[in-house]
Amino acid sequence: MAFFTSATFFLILLHLRGGNSQGDQNFTDSDYVELFLNVEYLETEFFLNGALGYGLDQVAPELSMGGPPPIGATRANLSLFVRNIMEEFGYQEVGHLRAIKSNVRGFARPQVDISPRIFADFMNKAFGQTLDPLFDPFANDINFLIASYAIPYVALTAYVGTIPILQDPTIRELVAGLLGVESGQDAVIRTLLSQSAYSKVKPYEFTVEEFTTKISGHRDSLGNEGVKDEAIIVDPQFGAEERISGNVLSANNDSLSYSRTAVEIIRILYGGLESKVGGFFPNGAEGKIAKSYL
Repeated sequence: MAFFTSATFFLILLHLRGGNSQGDQNFTDSDYVELFLNVEYLETEFFLNGALGYGLDQVAPELSMGGPPPIGATRANLSLFVRNIMEEFGYQEVGHLRAIKSNVRGFARPQVDISPRIFADFMNKAFGQTLDPLFDPFANDINFLIASYAIPYVALTAYVGTIPILQDPTIRELVAGLLGVESGQDAVIRTLLSQSAYSKVKPYEFTVEEFTTKISGHRDSLGNEGVKDEAIIVDPQFGAEERISGNVLSANNDSLSYSRTAVEIIRILYGGLESKVGGFFPNGAEGKIAKSYL
């Protein structure tokens, strides 16, 4: 029988809280919510700009608090159907920002990069090769949905991983409410992509399903904490009850949502180490947790 020392137990607790040696056992509920605020800013600008061609500074300027405008914001070439969905998502994210800031101090919008270059780099790394031509998230419905596939699920796993360690009932209720909508957004995106799962993403030779497989694998590699991501089509042994390959909702063997820790989320947002800023946040994310790793 193995015996656990108090030091071992302490280290286990640190790991469960997404920890490293930088004292994240001192993080408060508000610190975790402020980490999520970075992701909500990113989603807000991506969805609003993709659907409307403008973002938070026009829709709810008081929430940006004078933070720098997003890099590379572009209106996507979308059908009316997809544009309406993404516009709704954008407004939902505005509501999330307002809800978060009514519960924690928050901060001004950080510098976010949603340029085609960032998404092209993400896709190149996911595929392990340079796509030709470079992937353009704003080119059409499918490309924008594929790019969208890369974002809400990050927030979803963050919320699932954090709710169990929150202490304040008000904050726990807030995060549960955020989780519900993020889960819905992710399900809509995955459903729309599933309709074209075996269609090629022009002008590439790869299908929609292959793009989602590569993106999910890349996020797992970045998070570096095991499998917590699944594509829209999987081997039946990984599907619900090991009976089906369709995978509209990503979940574990018991059909429960995967969770990620704070450090995993930061790695995915930066596109690498939590101690090296980059990716969607060229100047780094804001808040105590993100800054503790720099």
